[in-house]
Amino acid sequence: MLHTMPRSMMLLLCACLTTPAMAAGVGVMPPLSYPTARFFAAHPDVAANVMATLPTRPAEALAPTANRFTSTSGGTWTTVTKAPLSGLCTPEVMTDGTVLVASCNSKYWLRLTPDANGNYADGTWSETATLPVINGTQYAPQYHAAAVLPDDRMIIEGGEYNGSNSEVWTNLGAIFDPVTNSWTPVTAPSGSGWSQIGDAESTVLANGTFMLGSCCGDPTTDALLDPTTLTWTSTGGPTAGDAYQDEQGYELLPNSAVLTVDVWTNYPNYGATNAERYSPVSGTWYPAGNATASLVDPCGYWEIGPAVLRGDGTVVGFGANTGCTTPVDPTSIYKVSTNSWTTGPNVPQVCGKAGTSGCTLADAPAALEPNGNILFAASSGFGNVPTHFFEFLTNDTIVQVSDPIDNASTSGAYYYNLTVLPNGQIMMTDFSNTAEVYTPAGAAIAREAPIVKRVATTITRGTTYMLGGERLNGISQGAYYGDDAQMATNYPLVRVTNLATGHVFYARSFGFSSMSVKPTQLSKASFVLPSTAETGPSTLAVVANGIASTPIDVTVQ
Repeated sequence: MLHTMPRSMMLLLCACLTTPAMAAGVGVMPPLSYPTARFFAAHPDVAANVMATLPTRPAEALAPTANRFTSTSGGTWTTVTKAPLSGLCTPEVMTDGTVLVASCNSKYWLRLTPDANGNYADGTWSETATLPVINGTQYAPQYHAAAVLPDDRMIIEGGEYNGSNSEVWTNLGAIFDPVTNSWTPVTAPSGSGWSQIGDAESTVLANGTFMLGSCCGDPTTDALLDPTTLTWTSTGGPTAGDAYQDEQGYELLPNSAVLTVDVWTNYPNYGATNAERYSPVSGTWYPAGNATASLVDPCGYWEIGPAVLRGDGTVVGFGANTGCTTPVDPTSIYKVSTNSWTTGPNVPQVCGKAGTSGCTLADAPAALEPNGNILFAASSGFGNVPTHFFEFLTNDTIVQVSDPIDNASTSGAYYYNLTVLPNGQIMMTDFSNTAEVYTPAGAAIAREAPIVKRVATTITRGTTYMLGGERLNGISQGAYYGDDAQMATNYPLVRVTNLATGHVFYARSFGFSSMSVKPTQLSKASFVLPSTAETGPSTLAVVANGIASTPIDVTVQ
């Protein structure tokens, strides 16, 4: 059936959203579920009231504010060199060590190149090719599917917005080739359910196949991409309950399955707890147990928080209670080996202007740090200010850490995207023109590091080599958000450090034989060292999700 909002939900949403405006004008348009957006379209008075509560996004980064939370525990934040464009979002780490960052809701993408010492905060920005015009429409998405493919190209699909502040749930898509600095349009999958892709969920399967879900297909529909021919093959979509998957995320598991936590099972009522996992062998979904508490927002938005795979084979699922019921946002922990869930801690109630409201992850980012902790953002209600940051520790407790230096007091949690950099830092964007990096405290977990078992020890610039080893993709996809953004980094980056100068060079890697996050996975990859690499004695390390292998002595010639 086509999802529409029942009258009881309308009344609840109206009751939740009658807060005074916090700032004049409209800030960053929020990612909304399809039914919520349809309701807003039919009730513009309610929509106007909601938009008036959104924080206004400044083009420039704001100076640190007096109410910024700082902590003596956790990591530290550093601002990145100011970008030439605002609207920074969806940072994607490329296989040559650079980071592609969108200026969202526009045709522009930027590239951040680290400095000679591998420092991203002092890196250099440059513009890439602009997104193409497809069938007469300029592709300029905000909130869309994304992934770096095993051949080193990056694909983006769909978009809830496309160059305007009106939801369109476009089915446009394009693939970026870093070698030629060019975008190629990708035709949407054919068949029912693909007239809209929108803020779709996606992942790269362990075998390297890109898997895409439709935001608004009802019943659900998924498709697999052949990257060579850019053609699609249909595969099964989640089937539980109402068979609808808008707002759900996809998480790759160590057993090659894909996990999703269902949102719509009890629609039009709330309280779904069930999950499903996809088998790439059969192309179908199977039950994945029930979370110990519903992670779905009960307040009319139908949002859910991110779910993060850890190195111990568990997935931490975060809730999205925006505050219309008892202001406690739960977490639940899924154990892959037993296909079962246990109770996690509640998200702290330290948000809102008074610091006493429940913090929620309704559309919010999370990233796995090399030390095993999970960095995440949360704010009260649906995008209320301020946003605070926390770490979910390896002992399953939550601690509050310092807020970013700029903008936290004027941003909702949905503003933020995170990705894991090759140097172990977490890069954050917040739709301004100033990104930041978070340096976690504590050392990387050694048992989760890649192991290089075969590689040439004399390498020539511009020549292609192959390496093989274990855990070359790491033990997690690294960064998570859900259906609105994907910034996974589970692929090998090859870092060469010159011993005489200390300068860092990343060899473009490609041809990954596997994208599996299984801790014992053996795989191989090709790489080519750039012509700018310095010659002489050096070390070579493979990095996945910010964790580096033991360096190997090599000679660059």
